[in-house]
Amino acid sequence: MTSSSRQFAESHEVSAKVAQLLKARTKVAVERYTARVKDAFDALGSAAANPSLPSQLAFDATRYAVDFAQRSILFWDTLRQRGNNFLEHERQGLPPVLHFEYETVMDGRSLVRPVNYALLRIVPPKGITVDPNRRPYVIIDPRGGHGPGIGGFKDDSQVGVALREGHPVYFVVFFPNPEPGQTLLDVCDAERQFVHRVRELHPNAEKPAIVGNCQAGWAAMMLAASHPEDTGPVVIVGAPMSYWSGAWREGAGDNPMRYAGGLLGGTWLSSLAADIGDGKFDGAYLVQNFENLNPANTFWDKYYTVFANIDTEPPRFLEFERWWGGYFLMNREEIEWITQNLFVGNKMWSGTVKAAPGQVFDLRQIKVPIVLFASLGDNITPPQQAFNWVADVYGSTDEIKARGQVIVGLMHEDIGHLGIFVSGKVAKKEHAQIVSVLNSIEALPPGLYGMKIEQKGDSGKPSYDVNFVELRLEDVVKRMNRFKREDEKPFAAVNAVAEFNQRAYELFGRPVVKAFANEYGAKLSRVFHPLRAQRWAFSDLNPALWWLEPVAKAVTEHRQATSPESPARRVEATVSELVSASLDFQRAVRDAFSEATFFQTYGNLAAFYLSDDPGADAKGLPSDPRELSFVKQALASIDKGGYAEALARVAVLMAHQDEPLPLSRLQLAHDLLAEYHDLLPDLPLDQARRIGGEQEIIARYEPEKAVTTLPALLRDYRDRARLLTLLDRVLADKRVQRIQPSPAQAAMLARIRDVLAGTTPQRRKARGNGSAKAAGARKPSAGNAKTRPAAH
Repeated sequence: MTSSSRQFAESHEVSAKVAQLLKARTKVAVERYTARVKDAFDALGSAAANPSLPSQLAFDATRYAVDFAQRSILFWDTLRQRGNNFLEHERQGLPPVLHFEYETVMDGRSLVRPVNYALLRIVPPKGITVDPNRRPYVIIDPRGGHGPGIGGFKDDSQVGVALREGHPVYFVVFFPNPEPGQTLLDVCDAERQFVHRVRELHPNAEKPAIVGNCQAGWAAMMLAASHPEDTGPVVIVGAPMSYWSGAWREGAGDNPMRYAGGLLGGTWLSSLAADIGDGKFDGAYLVQNFENLNPANTFWDKYYTVFANIDTEPPRFLEFERWWGGYFLMNREEIEWITQNLFVGNKMWSGTVKAAPGQVFDLRQIKVPIVLFASLGDNITPPQQAFNWVADVYGSTDEIKARGQVIVGLMHEDIGHLGIFVSGKVAKKEHAQIVSVLNSIEALPPGLYGMKIEQKGDSGKPSYDVNFVELRLEDVVKRMNRFKREDEKPFAAVNAVAEFNQRAYELFGRPVVKAFANEYGAKLSRVFHPLRAQRWAFSDLNPALWWLEPVAKAVTEHRQATSPESPARRVEATVSELVSASLDFQRAVRDAFSEATFFQTYGNLAAFYLSDDPGADAKGLPSDPRELSFVKQALASIDKGGYAEALARVAVLMAHQDEPLPLSRLQLAHDLLAEYHDLLPDLPLDQARRIGGEQEIIARYEPEKAVTTLPALLRDYRDRARLLTLLDRVLADKRVQRIQPSPAQAAMLARIRDVLAGTTPQRRKARGNGSAKAAGARKPSAGNAKTRPAAH
């Protein structure tokens, strides 16, 4: 088949698949709408079947009318209060919406390269004491249109759970207006200085844990990749790292936000908006994009929730809207860097994003454990965008191990994008357990893990069991991407079109726009942005609302509420559900046609212009893992090394196989590392993990040689004695003896002793019964004992 024929055939196949996909999407949309309508009427059915319903409605009509009118007055007064809060918050300079008191440690506006960022120290509330020698936390909030503070929005938050565990907590915030000439690289350097300052303030503590929320996740990763000397474990929460990913499972929407760049023609519109803003991009546009994703919630559900629960809901609504209604600005250079390198370019994982002259951000340079927290219910940062970069960067499980990296994934079942940051339930469960894990995460052997949290007991204060299940990267990628990432190919065409349009705009459009743009016009356009206008227009600035506050006070004093279970209120709730279902149906149909338009346009472009591009396909792996370069290198060094390599190999050989690792055992490993440091090699943690990963590869592919070559690693009899002493002391530890070994572990322990000490079978039997009892300490307890420096 000729190249042209193949391209036309592929184009035809794309069109057929798009038509099939659109049909399936619209069918699902109709089915869901029908089901919701049926459920709404079924919920009303029991009341409608009551023969006395007409008389009850007539009897309740007057009371319901009074209640409806009163709720209407209080609802509109709530919106008036929202408008006043918006104006007051702007008058104060849009300070962080943190629930906690704080003090400024560093102001980025005073740096050599000034940025509109600052480092805050969270002041512990009364009754909470923090230990300055415990690992400090540095929490970075996203700069995605809103202001900072969402990570400490309430007591049960990322800040709150870290404080209650006794950790010093620092918060990176930003101000509404960027500094002139500020770039994302300047921000990254400022954050590096912030983290370095935190290390100076806590010289006896472990390196700070860096927590990045949403877009701050890639900022945290950039920081850890470019300046690994100051950063501890990195936690990225709902962070988009692979922007082209998104396909999940049948019947679920495929995250429409990822199509926006293509449907809007690329990145040039953000440049246009920044130019109209006289060089500043209004974050309200980003917030508006978020709201457009869910019109049912934006235009109906959140307001009806307030209306239906007007006596209890306004305080929560006003608190959240105070943050949601604070809009921040970016420089043109910043938004263009984000859209061109990340949103459309998807270059974060590729190692081509420039960090400084002659340097790039290479995620392989991250030397600390990484925790990825995502949710299946997140349609802004779906799980694929949070996890697929791991496959792009490392390629295989063995490469993760060979590089000594530890990656832990945690998945929530259904929480939405905002809930992953602000939900009190998520904070008390997932975020609290992440804090517990970070106390000992550096004792984990290299690899990819799934973190499972299970609640213990049903009454009283909830407690949780945490286990780590080792995963194969190849299996995770296959399970998470039902189209084997074939659906990402059209995004390469989007990037090509975006680059063309961006260049065309810069050549022909920008000079014209900048000729007319000015600061006054930019401010006026921001004031009248719909998201701002709907707030200040419904505030005390509006003289037409002079009567609303006193009437609302009078209504509150003479409130006559009806029960939500009354027939009229149930009819009202049914009508509300029908409105919400209709808006969700409209959204589903809109998203289905957007998806079809995207793939029809860019799928065909990819078929014609990128089908022969060798970079269009993901990098392939050899069928035999032994052919991987890092596996070959590890196996070639099977008889090379010293005490550190031998200790790591023994730990791997003694590990529990294919069994979840409880957090309690990881904490025990962490404690053992500190207590027996005098018998451990004095190595940096990242180097020790790399050695551990190499030894695990050796033990997996050459288990027999891994044992017989141990003496070659311990040529000095003192090293053999040191290792045997360590084994004796660890296995005699009562905490370790409580872990029951498997028969295979007991046999392996005896064999290792034979190889190292030359014992006879009789002597092995005589002493093996006592010492083997504790062989169940998984590889962290001995093998990662390999690594902790004496300073720790």
